[in-house]
Amino acid sequence: MYQNFGRFNSTDGKRQVLVVEDEQINREILGMMLENDFHLLYAENGREGLELIRANANTLSAVLLDLNMPVMTGYELLEVLKADPELQRIPVVVLTGEESAEVTALRMGAADFITKPFSMPEVVMARITRAIELSEDRYVIATTEQDEMTDLYRREFFYHYCEQFELHNPGRPMDAMILDIDHFHMINELRGRDFGDEVIRLIGRHLKRMAAEDGAIAGRLEGDCFLLLYPHTDRPEDVLEELNRTLLALDDRGRVRMRMGVYPADDAGVDVPSRFDRAKTAADTVRGSYTRSCAVYDDRLHQRELLNESLIDQMDEALRERQFVVYYQPKYAVQGGEPRLNSAEALIRWQHPTMGLVSPGVFIPLFEENGLIRKLDRFVWEEAAAQIRRWRDELGYTLPVSVNVSRVDMYDPDLAETFRSIVEKNGLTPDALMPEVTESAYTEDSEQIIRAVEELRALGFRIEMDDFGSGYSSLNMLSVLPIDALKLDMSFIRNMCRGEKSIRMLELMMDIARYLDVPVIAEGVEEESQVQALKAMGCDVIQGYYFSRPVPADQFETFIKEELSKC
Repeated sequence: MYQNFGRFNSTDGKRQVLVVEDEQINREILGMMLENDFHLLYAENGREGLELIRANANTLSAVLLDLNMPVMTGYELLEVLKADPELQRIPVVVLTGEESAEVTALRMGAADFITKPFSMPEVVMARITRAIELSEDRYVIATTEQDEMTDLYRREFFYHYCEQFELHNPGRPMDAMILDIDHFHMINELRGRDFGDEVIRLIGRHLKRMAAEDGAIAGRLEGDCFLLLYPHTDRPEDVLEELNRTLLALDDRGRVRMRMGVYPADDAGVDVPSRFDRAKTAADTVRGSYTRSCAVYDDRLHQRELLNESLIDQMDEALRERQFVVYYQPKYAVQGGEPRLNSAEALIRWQHPTMGLVSPGVFIPLFEENGLIRKLDRFVWEEAAAQIRRWRDELGYTLPVSVNVSRVDMYDPDLAETFRSIVEKNGLTPDALMPEVTESAYTEDSEQIIRAVEELRALGFRIEMDDFGSGYSSLNMLSVLPIDALKLDMSFIRNMCRGEKSIRMLELMMDIARYLDVPVIAEGVEEESQVQALKAMGCDVIQGYYFSRPVPADQFETFIKEELSKC
């Protein structure tokens, strides 16, 4: 890209100006007027001028261009410069004595004109200097407006141009589209950042061309996320498919694909940023889907957004009023005879005063997205530790309980200290409260997760890895992440009945765990046949509806008392 626009020539500290003029007398007159202030280059026709422009594009500050010349006219040279994005930034001041030519040249992109004959040096100097300074100002503005990698508008300027466009085109319906790349972080990890950057640049070029051809406005939000204000269409998926076809140039197997959310041109009363927020809400509904890649914001999503906003607003009050309740699901050790109560998992429930029991599948992803999950996690840790203490004091039995540690928690530098203070406050040893981290957290930032886990284990806490086998880095993770138990992803349990391959996969995971001397926990177990099969494979601990649903603490006491009766 043409980077050094408007800089002074390094040899003598003057700006460099090219004079393209076929008449020697005019070249000499301009030379006498300008040589004290500019470093001058000369060409006798448009073709020579074009060669010099291309050779000196990084240092040229302006071109003085005669229009009527042999070989290549000034008009023809203007057309070439206008069509080349790397050269069109150089200001052109035309040299002419015809008023009609002045108008034509200005329409073709000339910055200004100087009338022949050149009788007033101060006027010539002023017009050249003004053209250079205006172009430099435009360049500075452009570099502020545009994303460096793609030349698309940055977010703030994108929104501004969308607003200006709609202000001047009130009758033209436009859809808000937001696009991003499926599993882009894995593309970077597996194929390298250089490949990832080339994907971003290719998308940028395609969107820029699409914007020019279809009357759209394109921008880059951040990372692999792009914005498009596009003329309303009943088939937005066609826009997405065209882009995915373009990506085949980098990956002909179609493994690099985009997904898209659309807010259609329904409501002119919604401001531009909010429309793109809603487009993102739609895009999030197809995240991770292998069957859908395009979603349109509709009334169902709008109602869900209203519900989400309401739940977010009510969270602090719900914590104060103890609407959140911790349930416990037992885990049973199944090797060596009769199943024995081994531990429990703490699971949060929201008993809403008007909505009833709100599903964790609704509020947990919502709170994870906006960071509120940290408050909720801390509440669960505190409640679980206090409950372990009560069971110990009342029943004489210390039952270990695992608690979820969300991705955002792993970035808390005080995470290990927080766990230490919680167990100490309740008079517990660290092995009573077991942090449970997800495999997906490791795939996003392995170094941070390893650091957090090592700090917890150094204090004596045992770490369970949840949803093992659900991500892309399972085996690599096992080689570097110090953990104390593997909890298999529930999908493996559900797929047990699908045939020999599913069984072999489970057996392989059991073998790996035995090699690492790490116990295996299977969750989501519902049937006797699953229990027997897992037990035969060597699974150590089983959790699921087969033994019990998650229940409140007072009901869970039954399991502890049953266990005590066996002693």
